[in-house]
Amino acid sequence: MALAQDGAASNKYDANSWLAVAAGFAIGIAALGGTMGQGRAAAAALEGISRNPGAAARIQTPMILGLALIESLVLLSWVIAFFLQGKIAP
Repeated sequence: MALAQDGAASNKYDANSWLAVAAGFAIGIAALGGTMGQGRAAAAALEGISRNPGAAARIQTPMILGLALIESLVLLSWVIAFFLQGKIAP
């Protein structure tokens, strides 16, 4: 009977360690996706400005808004990963 209880305790530890790994992967993937999205958005905006410098003011504002929205998704994933880490038992 004691051996079965020890096995249950190790399963809980395994679940907590996988939760920590999942939280780490979540923030890593979100950061990777966010940086790639921001890079592509900035590249497209700069390409548009280089083709038509007169439209720089009309391109810059939506680009900054888009970059802020992309960054908000990365920050939201950071908050979710932070809350997941709070569920990990020591």
